[in-house]
Amino acid sequence: MSAIILILQLILAVIMLPLYILYYLGIWGLVLKKIFPFFMAKLTVTYNKVMEEKKRNLFSNMSDFAGTSKELRLLEIGCGTGANFKFYPIGCRVTCLDINPNFQKFLNKSQAESDHLKFDNFLVASAENMTPVADASMDVVVCTLLTCSVPNTPGILKEVKRVLRPGGAFYFLEHVASTDESGWISFFQKVLNPTWKLIFDGCSIRRTTWKDLEDAKFSELNLRHIYAPTPMKLINPHIIGYAVK
Repeated sequence: MSAIILILQLILAVIMLPLYILYYLGIWGLVLKKIFPFFMAKLTVTYNKVMEEKKRNLFSNMSDFAGTSKELRLLEIGCGTGANFKFYPIGCRVTCLDINPNFQKFLNKSQAESDHLKFDNFLVASAENMTPVADASMDVVVCTLLTCSVPNTPGILKEVKRVLRPGGAFYFLEHVASTDESGWISFFQKVLNPTWKLIFDGCSIRRTTWKDLEDAKFSELNLRHIYAPTPMKLINPHIIGYAVK
């Protein structure tokens, strides 16, 4: 089976050779940085429609983690277009962080439509190195559809634990590798992953993020594997939940 997967990967690489050349010349990365926010703005509308109930349930207890000031301080990493804003509790203070500054235009629109929230900063930084965010300064950190495109998930989780106050919570919703290694979804994930990562700005459909969360040693981990009803079957395997520092 592994030989078949390798052959199919090579065939795809030959078909996509011009794109690989542009990538190694550094041109494709620059193009993606500009156009990816437009793609995500369209995708997140569809994704929110099919995932609305799951997102509402996930964030339903978020207010329980407000600190002594009773004003929930929330950091969203990989905030993108602001697709999660409508699910956040009224009055919480939101800091947005993304490595791609080209999301700013879409983020501004979402912020204008979310007058139930208070917005602080938009920080352009990597999730693995959030130096602008102070230690223990956040009650809640949110991360959705991010770890697929960041190679160093343990580095992200280390930073999340740093910026969370003791007793704060980390909420996550991520597509991951299929746990059924003998199934067709797993097979096609393996075949398509190298080319998929190239096209979708480093996004991997073979991440085992749940293992990184288990290894991060949060004081409490509430994690479920689900199959999201998205049109793209390759990203249907998801994990959802929250962890407490």
